[in-house]
This record gives sequence, C-alpha cells and structure tokens, in this order.
Amino acid sequence: MGKTWTNWAGNQRATPQTWVKPKSLGEIAAAVGEASAQGRKVKVIGSGHSFTGAAVAQGVLLDLSHMCRVVSGPNEDGVVEVEAGITLSALNEYLFLQGRALQNLGDISYQTVSGAISTGTHGTGVHIGGLAQQVVGLTLVDGQGNIVEINEEDALLHFVRVGVGALGVIGHVKIRTVPKFALHVEEKPMRLSFVLDNLEDLVSRNDHFEFFWIPHTKWALTKQNNRTDLPLAPIPSLKKWWQKSFMENTAFGMVCRLGKLFPALIPRLATALPGSGSTSYVDESFRVFASERKVKFVEMEYAIPYEHCRSAIEDMERVIFEKNYKVSFPVEVRFTAGDDNVLSTAHARQSAYIAVHMYKGCDYGPYFASVAEIMAKYEGRPHWGKMHFLSNEQLSRLYPRWAEFLAVRDKLDPQRTFHNDYLDQVFGK
Repeated sequence: MGKTWTNWAGNQRATPQTWVKPKSLGEIAAAVGEASAQGRKVKVIGSGHSFTGAAVAQGVLLDLSHMCRVVSGPNEDGVVEVEAGITLSALNEYLFLQGRALQNLGDISYQTVSGAISTGTHGTGVHIGGLAQQVVGLTLVDGQGNIVEINEEDALLHFVRVGVGALGVIGHVKIRTVPKFALHVEEKPMRLSFVLDNLEDLVSRNDHFEFFWIPHTKWALTKQNNRTDLPLAPIPSLKKWWQKSFMENTAFGMVCRLGKLFPALIPRLATALPGSGSTSYVDESFRVFASERKVKFVEMEYAIPYEHCRSAIEDMERVIFEKNYKVSFPVEVRFTAGDDNVLSTAHARQSAYIAVHMYKGCDYGPYFASVAEIMAKYEGRPHWGKMHFLSNEQLSRLYPRWAEFLAVRDKLDPQRTFHNDYLDQVFGK
C-alpha cells in the first residue's frame, strides 16, 4: 500500500502509484515526460488547502515541497522570481527583509504560491485584483514535459495564471511586489442592516473592507484596513492571544464542537460571537492580512457581480431562517476589482465574494446546495479551490472566453496528462 495524501480539511485523499519530490525544473520535466510517455496521470500538491479534488492524484503525485526557494530579486521593478512550492508566509517574510510586500493577500498564508494563483486566491479591496493579477511571468512544464517560458507580454499569461492545474505544472513564478506598507486596522461589530445600507460607502472608502455576518443574529463583524504612515502599534501580546488565538480559535472551536453535538443550541451560541468588542491597531500588511486558522472546516465560495451583494445576503438570511439551517460559522464577504485572467472568478467584473463554511464532520450538503442556488441567480462563479457542484456545461456559460481556455488546454495538454475526476467534471474530457 502506497503513501496516502490528505488535504487540510480531510475531505480529499489519494494514494498515488508514484510520489515524486522534484528539486528543479528539470526534474519536474523528466517526471512529466516519463508519465506522459507511459499514459499515466500527473497531479501536483502544494499545502493542500483546496477543498476540491483538483490535486487528487492516482498516478503520479508531484510534491513541490522541496521547490521553496527565492530564485532572484526583487529587481529594480520590484519583481521577484520564486520556485512554485514556496509558501506565501515564507515569501512574505523574505520580502519584508527586502523592504517589499505583496500588494494584496488572502487570509491564509500557508498556501504555496502556485496553488494560490492557480485557484484564483484573492483578498479584499475593490480596486485591487487577486494574487494572480500580480504575476508577471511563469515557467510551466506542459503535458509532454516541455519547459515553457511565459512572460508579461505573452497573451498566454492570461490563461495560465489561473489554470486550475489543467495546463501544466508551474515551476517558477515572477511576481511584481510593492514597497512594504503598514495597515491601520479597525475591527468592530455592526448591525447587518447598517452594513448593507452603507455597503457602497464602506467598500469604496476603505482600501480593504470585509465583513462576517453571523447567521441567526442581526450582527456582522467588520474589518476596515487602510494603508497608513502612522507608526506601528500592533495589538499587545496578551490582547492578541485573547482575541486572535483564544477567542477566534480555541473558544470558537469549542462552540463548533458543542454545536455539532447539539445543533439546536447553535442559534443561541451564535449570539456570543459579535460580543468581542472593537479593536484598532497598526501593523505590517502581511501580518494583518493573514489569519490563524486552527478550527477545521469545509468551504464554498462564489464570486458575484458587486451590485448584487446585498440581494444575495438577504436571500441567504431568508433561506437559513425558512429551512431552519443550523450554521455555526460566519458568512464571509469580500470585494475585488475585475481582472483580465481568463478563468479568474473576477474576470471582467467588479466582484463580491460570499463564502460559507461548515465545521468539519457536519452535514454541509443541504446548506451549501441552497446557497449555490442563490448564487446561480446572480451568475455566481465558484472559487476554484473551494467546494461546488457545477459541471463543464454550467461553467462554460459563466466565462466569456471558456472555449479559448479549452483550446489552450488542447495545445498544452492534448493527452490530458494533468486531468483527474475533478478536472473531467469542470472542463470535460
């Protein structure tokens, strides 16, 4: 019996025939070329934070954990070249020492760079695109084991930045960085009705705005992050431990476990979540963007046109009440600019992202299905790294350049060396 791989949430697993840990582009190319010649399938794993089957490998599993170095830079244009297996947390620390930073980040930093961009990882900020939009070049190994250099002026870049693992193995990534910056953070509970009534103002006047609506209550936890020249004033260590470690992880995990055992208690338990008070502090950007996540869950997230955000949240509030769903996790809402990546969930439209979660081991099916129906009303595009139920036919109607992407796939991977059951589902065979 071979070694078994399991993702972070524990909802995806595989026992590949061959487990390879390449240390260079050449070793990736050799492994892919050999597998292609033998008609075997190849999949790549990073840190395993995708909730879908995108990385599930039955043939050859490529583990990029040894490809975690900075290759060069940042240069005079702020561009840094890294190996694809480097984690965002490691890259953030390196850039900080160089006086640089990534322009925006999601709220998880232990993803690998290649996994994060391939699935369209984003942060929040209505005038800023996702992480892939910061990529200015890639080195890719295609389905025959050829090494392909893709630069900023190459139209192919708009296809491969968010490739969902269907176009090749990303070996190196070039990312444009910015001078390091601090963020002034204001975290406070607000009435959900106030947030929705003032959504345009809250989103437009903050560099980064997001909120977490607590189902079964009328409250939302809001985060307003803005670039600042104020001196650093991080959360004091004891207060940080209490709020970020104990309350958001230990205590919240206890609430989730109790709710799993006694679902009828969840609405009452939810009333305690907005009571953590207001917090204001100033810290380095990468220390603000990322959150510690110790409570395991499964997640589904959709991007919808920004203008439909309020209606979608109101629909969700109604459905949770009418169907008596017991939801212990907050609903996370973020915002991004539109971009030009062909399979980006924000392709060509300013977007609101609505994410729902369910504690590990709980029945998520009915709740997620109801939310998916709501998102379909607003032409919702599911996050590529998170759970969804859509097929190739359904997805093709959501992306105006879908056929062009499939044509690029035919060119780079005509034998479907990188396909598995999940990619068959979303792209067809």
